[in-house]
Amino acid sequence: MSQSSYGQMWDAAQGALEDLLEDEYPTMQLRPQKDRLQVFQTLATLYLRYLKIFRALEEVYDQIVHPQKRRVVHQVLEGVMGRLVELKNEMVELEYSEFHYFDDILQDFKMTPEDLEVPIPRYFVREKMRALKEREKMLAHILAKGGRQEHKTQVPVQSMSVERAVWLLQVSERARQGRLRAHFMKTIRQEEQRRLQGNSSMLDPNQAATCIQKVWRGYRDRRRVNKECLEEMIFLGMIPAQQMTPSPAQLHAQQVESRRHCVQEEHEAEYQRALVNIKESVRSVDGTDIKESLQEQIRQWFLECRDATGKFPDFPSPEDGGSASIFAQKTPEQVAAEFAAKEEEREKKKKSKGEKDKKGNDRKEKKKEKKGKMKGKKGKGDTEEEEKGWKMTPSNFLPTVVEGAKMYKEVWHYRNEKQNFLQCFDGQLVREEKRLEVEEELRVQVDELMRQELKNLKLVVDRDKGKKKKKVKKSGKKKKKKGRKTGKKKKKKEKDLTADRTIESLYEELVMEGFIIRPKNIKLSDYIGEYSYLGTTLRQADIEPMPSLSDVRQLIALYGVLPLGSQCVHERGPLIRALLLTGPAGVGKKMLVHALCTETGANLFDLSPATLAGKYPGKSGLQYLLHVVFKVARQLQPSIIWIGDAEKTFYKKVPKLEKEMEPKRLKKNLPKVLKSIKPEDRVLVVGTTRRPFDADIKPFCKVYKKIILIPRPDYASRFILWKELLQAGGAQLGPKLDLSSLAKVTDGYTQGHILQAIQTVLNSHRLNQQTKRPLTAVEFIPPLARQDPVYKEEEEAFKAWYSRTPLGKKRARAAKASEEEDHKKGKTKGGKSQKKEKKGKTKKRKKKK
Repeated sequence: MSQSSYGQMWDAAQGALEDLLEDEYPTMQLRPQKDRLQVFQTLATLYLRYLKIFRALEEVYDQIVHPQKRRVVHQVLEGVMGRLVELKNEMVELEYSEFHYFDDILQDFKMTPEDLEVPIPRYFVREKMRALKEREKMLAHILAKGGRQEHKTQVPVQSMSVERAVWLLQVSERARQGRLRAHFMKTIRQEEQRRLQGNSSMLDPNQAATCIQKVWRGYRDRRRVNKECLEEMIFLGMIPAQQMTPSPAQLHAQQVESRRHCVQEEHEAEYQRALVNIKESVRSVDGTDIKESLQEQIRQWFLECRDATGKFPDFPSPEDGGSASIFAQKTPEQVAAEFAAKEEEREKKKKSKGEKDKKGNDRKEKKKEKKGKMKGKKGKGDTEEEEKGWKMTPSNFLPTVVEGAKMYKEVWHYRNEKQNFLQCFDGQLVREEKRLEVEEELRVQVDELMRQELKNLKLVVDRDKGKKKKKVKKSGKKKKKKGRKTGKKKKKKEKDLTADRTIESLYEELVMEGFIIRPKNIKLSDYIGEYSYLGTTLRQADIEPMPSLSDVRQLIALYGVLPLGSQCVHERGPLIRALLLTGPAGVGKKMLVHALCTETGANLFDLSPATLAGKYPGKSGLQYLLHVVFKVARQLQPSIIWIGDAEKTFYKKVPKLEKEMEPKRLKKNLPKVLKSIKPEDRVLVVGTTRRPFDADIKPFCKVYKKIILIPRPDYASRFILWKELLQAGGAQLGPKLDLSSLAKVTDGYTQGHILQAIQTVLNSHRLNQQTKRPLTAVEFIPPLARQDPVYKEEEEAFKAWYSRTPLGKKRARAAKASEEEDHKKGKTKGGKSQKKEKKGKTKKRKKKK
């Protein structure tokens, strides 16, 4: 795609965003709504529309080359990302569930389930690729320096006796001799057949031609029929399509996209150089003129205020904005009135404690009066009840989105870019921006000069008033001192236990102790899973469906990737300090942790009980460790602090075998440390557990407020898993390999079980035999039979535990309340029908009489 086509895509996305903002602003001002279904419909439509715009803007930002356009797109993109996270939070608070289903709305918008996938911005990693490579080198250097090698997955080697080895050698040697003998006998047989055919009489040419035609036509027709049958099976989805090699056009498009990234860097470097050069030229050429014009404006304001009020005004302090606050489209009278109001406020603050006591007595009297009024007015309670319901919370991101949309409309929407073929920066826009910056810098210098000039004028004209103002200033200073004293008492700074050490030395210490590990290169898209198509129908039948793996992937993107990747989203959005991934063994909890690190370029800290065992003993040692970990995590953010087997930290009762490990060391300190994570710290604590029911649920849920329950894969997810994992292992998917049967048979098995079965079957010897002996589904049954699946009892235990979490309890209460309401409505309808029947009977009796 060309730059003009990306410009059109940007224009379409901004148009859709403008329409969406027009639709959304009325919902912010509506009265509270009681119909939950209608509220969810509005939230879901907003969510899907923002998601569509987010996908388009992300693609535009990744490929557009113009540096100034990219800044506008980036501003809007971050606002849209933050709004998506806010809307998701609204839906969670409305439905008391982390998982939502949009089947009806997807149909209305003509969208597919693939459009529900939250796109991960590529600039999260690409824009800090150099820093990531340097960090990788430093980590490898520290590991090599300490003699620590990373643990690599090795195939277990079985020991063998001498007799077994001799027997294997004998078998293979005899098999080799047998194959040679068979080949020798085959050649002798072929020579005898040739000799016999040579003695036979020659065939007639017509007979030979018909024989050749017959063989060729049979071969051609069989090949055609097999090809048509294969195409039909692929079309019906009975056989997976073969992996197609990318076409030359696709390869060229990929090259163009990668080349654009290089052009982006070049244009950005030119733009940064231009910012410095143009600012210097503006300062040297226009600096004196700007100074003179500012001085003339301020002098004119002195004279106008003198004529209007009869005295020279007070010059605004730097805290109030200096001379910039004077020329904010105000008349001298308005400016003088504002300053007078400020002086009155200062005088009010100087009132004594006696007046405060009087105010306290007045408040008590007012409270008594209010109590009397409340007794008389009982009707007000009814109006308050009517106002109960759901109302949209004010957004922190809509102002940035509106500002970005306004900037696009004013600057770029009607701008002619036909002559700027290379899409370099616009010098005129840079000059206008830098002129404002230079004006602000010069205004500070001019303000100091004019403040002194005004002081001299007042000394000459108003000498008597100058003495009074000095007294006022002295009293103000005394007050400030009091304020400082109170401030010192309130603020308590934490002690820095490692103030004398550098971040590099602390980082090295953590790597050597095994608390910083290298994340695996796994993308979130590698977590394979299909969308659940029965979610909405089950919810309508009051059955809570098990979430699909696609839903889990979306939650990880919204709760983990977007806030960690964007500073703006993390600061202004809903703050998530800790996240818990729970589910049976083998569902991919650790894989999701590594995917989070890969997609955001985050550091991975390991604070699992197994790594903590025997290190930094005692309370002081643990405090020092947590201080170092969180200090390095903040300095090198984004960072993920992973706690494997998170339930062990909150054990109800520690098993005897694990008492030496002291798994509950973090129980008291972890909540305190989590509170210290501020919105500007892109640090996320991620816990993984396969036995959450072993933990004490109250403190466990206080730490991990966001809980994602990962289920075993359903049929659709298992089908895709078999297909993708077999292709990745080098298997040839033919008609004899029935994937549908494999997906059906493996109900209850997790992704880990399926992967292990594939790895055991697809060894190098079996892969070489595929052409002669194609793979069949029966071969995968024995390795699966050796593994224990996830039984219903375990799944029910997870569901029961999740229902006891805070969100599960809220959902249960809401379900009970809705049932009671339905029951009451049924009673009222029944009562009305019974009354109607009674009235009908009495009328009939009267007629008979």
